[in-house]
Amino acid sequence: MNARKLHFVLVVALAMVLLPVVFSCSSTKHVPDGKLLLDKVKINVDDKTSGAQSSDLVNYLRQSENHKVLGGLKLQLAFYNLSGKDSSSWFNRWIQRVGTPPVIYDSTLTASSALQLHTALKNKGYMNNVVDYDVVADSAHKKAKVNYNITLGSPYYISSIGYDIANDTLRDIILEDTTGYPVKVGGLFDRNKLDAWRQLITEKLRNHGYYAFNKEYITFTADTAAGSHAIDVTLNTREPYRNERMPYYTSHKPFYVRNVTYVTNYDPVLMQNGYFGADTLTYNNITIMQDADKYLHSNVIDECNYIEPGSLYNAEDVNRTYKALGRLNIVKFINIDIQPVGEFDGKILLDAYVLLSRDKSQSFSVSLEGTNSEGDLGFGLGMDYRHRNVFKGSESLNAKFKMSYESLSGDLSGLINNNYSEYSGELGLNFPKFKFPLLKSDFKKKIQASTELTTSFNYQERPEYTRIIAGAGWRYHWTDRNQQRRHTFNLLDLNYVYLPKSRSHFLDSITNPLLRYSYEDHFIMRMGYNFYLTNKRTNTLLSQNFQRNVYTLRANAETAGNVLYAISSVVGHSRNAVDAYKVFGIRYAQYAKVDADYSITHNFDTRSSLAFHVGAGVAVPYGNSTVLPFEKRFYSGGANSVRGWGVRTLGPGSFNSSNSQNSFIYQCGDIRLDLNLEYRAKLFWVIELGAFIDAGNIWTIRDYEDQPGGVFKFNKFYEQIAMAYGLGLRLDFTYFLLRIDMGMKAHNPVSGQEHWPLFSPKFKRDSEFHFSVGYPF
Repeated sequence: MNARKLHFVLVVALAMVLLPVVFSCSSTKHVPDGKLLLDKVKINVDDKTSGAQSSDLVNYLRQSENHKVLGGLKLQLAFYNLSGKDSSSWFNRWIQRVGTPPVIYDSTLTASSALQLHTALKNKGYMNNVVDYDVVADSAHKKAKVNYNITLGSPYYISSIGYDIANDTLRDIILEDTTGYPVKVGGLFDRNKLDAWRQLITEKLRNHGYYAFNKEYITFTADTAAGSHAIDVTLNTREPYRNERMPYYTSHKPFYVRNVTYVTNYDPVLMQNGYFGADTLTYNNITIMQDADKYLHSNVIDECNYIEPGSLYNAEDVNRTYKALGRLNIVKFINIDIQPVGEFDGKILLDAYVLLSRDKSQSFSVSLEGTNSEGDLGFGLGMDYRHRNVFKGSESLNAKFKMSYESLSGDLSGLINNNYSEYSGELGLNFPKFKFPLLKSDFKKKIQASTELTTSFNYQERPEYTRIIAGAGWRYHWTDRNQQRRHTFNLLDLNYVYLPKSRSHFLDSITNPLLRYSYEDHFIMRMGYNFYLTNKRTNTLLSQNFQRNVYTLRANAETAGNVLYAISSVVGHSRNAVDAYKVFGIRYAQYAKVDADYSITHNFDTRSSLAFHVGAGVAVPYGNSTVLPFEKRFYSGGANSVRGWGVRTLGPGSFNSSNSQNSFIYQCGDIRLDLNLEYRAKLFWVIELGAFIDAGNIWTIRDYEDQPGGVFKFNKFYEQIAMAYGLGLRLDFTYFLLRIDMGMKAHNPVSGQEHWPLFSPKFKRDSEFHFSVGYPF
């Protein structure tokens, strides 16, 4: 999409945003007679320095005003008010679905909100808080304002913590490590933290065999002297309640695992009739029941199982088993059913039933597309095949093939091909376990990683050349159960480019070594590690999913050519004229590269947030290379960088490219820095607004002749940091987000250009439009 089209789209979108504000009628248009619009709600807390802030207490209100954005505009209500009162009109119904109806003041909800606030503050330790409210009703304008006035009073705090635990074993486990407990001496008497404390202790005990223990067996005694706000807290444990399911459980004792049974073809109907499977075998003390089609090998089940017969029950072992089985692509359904069976010889025993059902083994899809490029016709054909259990160990085989062809018309003299054609294939094999020669099975089971082997081949015929690109990879993936921490280790990654045929003097006509490199024969053998960390929760309930602060960290490190260079040095390979080694007649790359991105989003509420991002990276060629491979270099500008510039049009440093056709070739570097600040607000329907400030640039490590002004210097780089500002509109369709951003240059470090366009802006010169999918960070 070109700049003019993007400009038009942005103007139309902005008009949609402003239209309700400009043309909507009174905000009380749809307020019935005799009713009042809840126009404003305010929470006033007498102690601004306390832990009870108005922004947090809003969540306890039973009724709030219509949502505001951009400092006070009720856009959703304004859009709703564009509709008429004729409910048979499709336009009115659509407008009302997009907007939000007026919130009608309800006195009962106001009284209930005051009670909710009082209870919430009491639970936080402010026992003597007082919540009252006043309502300002304006019948003439059909509006009402509600003010909640809160007097916190002196908070109650914890002066000491004691334990009343009769069972010595329980006491030892509970007091083994108290550093992670949320309740501390000197802290507020917060009942929410007391409940979290109970939950943590319960989890700890369940990981030490106490299957039947739950948090209801933990109570607290709170003592305080008259007139004092200091509370002595005592944690108590209670004996088990009478339980008809487990009449033998009369005191807290650990449970032991008696049997572990895997049912690989689970069917609830057959289970009710006592049928588990046609074939039963025992493997490493685990009973496995399968039908005649044994789609999983016994050793695969054993490697996924962490619930050991004869051992103490451990809830974490159950979770680890869930996680390991979840990596099996052939398994569709997983349920672990724990059944207590009674007390024998002084031990309470339980059985574990692991119920599995299988997914479809194979899938196949075909895609076909047609193209018409200025009268030149073409087509594309793609085929995808997947087998989820190729060796009966839930190994996943993925195969892809794609071909495309486009005929050429016009003068073809001097060209070696009369068409554009491309044939590509990918083959991948994924093992749901750690695969490496000579490693013990216990280590493979402990690390819980999956192994991926991939190969790819791409054959391209172009009028100017014929090129072959091939690759292969061997990598490992592992993650925690809630997907908040992920790792990828590339043990081996090969990339090979070969140009067997080209037009006469094709390579000689490319004077830039960076561009020439991407067409010359080259070979990269690299090793790398990727790390991802976030605190974002994935709860489906909105009340649980809201987080005040969400952060994400991505870090990457890779090296290439070191093994080949060591081998070349040891065996005494000869070097060429530029003092470089070759393998298979091709000079291979040698470099080291690290980069990281950190972003944090502060959510003011569920509809507005402020996001900050910082990214940095450095890559160094050495040994067999004097310059990084083109695809490994950094670039700046674009929809996810400094948005006042187009992609690959900024930097390095103060470099000024005079050739607009080939500028992207030169505008890459070895060092990168990105800084971004963005405000995001949900307006109405699927429309969101973004306002941003960006800064950053790239630099080279060496002073290259073709990139003057691009080298990084500590005493000068800060002067070369580019800055931009702008606005954007986003369409959030839940599963994907479309983004249109308009960036304006604020500080331009490019040599020979206006350095501070912020003070003398020219729209045509300083603006840049971007269309992309997803948030920039």
